[in-house]
Amino acid sequence: MSATPISVLEEYSSEKAVRRYSKGTAGYGINYLLDHEYGNIYSNALRNYVSAPIGKGIRLLEFGCGAGMNVLHCLRMFEREKVPVEAAYGTDFSERLILEASNEAACLPPELAQRLRFLVGRNEHLIGDLAEGLHVDQRELQNAFHLVIGVNTFRYCHRLGKGKECAQDIYSMLAPGGVCVSIDMNGKFPAFRSLLRDRLTKTPEERYLPKLKEYSAPFESVGFEILERRNFCWVPHSAGPALARTCRFLTPILNLLVPSFAMRCLVIARKRK
Repeated sequence: MSATPISVLEEYSSEKAVRRYSKGTAGYGINYLLDHEYGNIYSNALRNYVSAPIGKGIRLLEFGCGAGMNVLHCLRMFEREKVPVEAAYGTDFSERLILEASNEAACLPPELAQRLRFLVGRNEHLIGDLAEGLHVDQRELQNAFHLVIGVNTFRYCHRLGKGKECAQDIYSMLAPGGVCVSIDMNGKFPAFRSLLRDRLTKTPEERYLPKLKEYSAPFESVGFEILERRNFCWVPHSAGPALARTCRFLTPILNLLVPSFAMRCLVIARKRK
């Protein structure tokens, strides 16, 4: 954990972080997005972009998983869509969030829960930490995954100057034809509450938010084929029902007028065969 500032580790080990990154307490907005936007992105990526042979079932990894909202959503969604899953993993640098994610997994049907594991792992040392947690050689994780997802987490690699290292580990772990989906905060969006709050307590480097090209650059630099690169989403994760409805109503107008200022950056990248 030496590359991660202690203040950041403390922040993401707090009860506030647990509430923010757990499905039941995170807010109406993120639950809406999982059901109507993020989930559709994951399903589309698997069905239309993954070209690696599936075999007995997909192997899925969420890096920077927090309390596991996205990987848990994927498992439930893939079950509904009759997509077989061989194994799924979630990693996060916060032991506290990994513990909460493991508790959340208990809500899955037993046959799904037994295919899922959560482990402590840093984005900038992803393959090494995952191998250590699984007690396997790193070579066993090479070419092992069909789909890798990360939400609101890749920006921390930029802040550490480790974006290329994270992208390289993801590239190594994906099977040829496998896909990575990265969703993160857009540095061009002017009104994130967290950014305004952090002006009082954090340095510019600690609160820096990349823009779309910056998010995609590390993936391109290690050899990924970029399939999608766009800004999207006007619904805050923490929005209540009323704000979410307002943002949904305004979305077509905002997409027409200022699409590059949307809240999220989406990069979908595929490992070349």
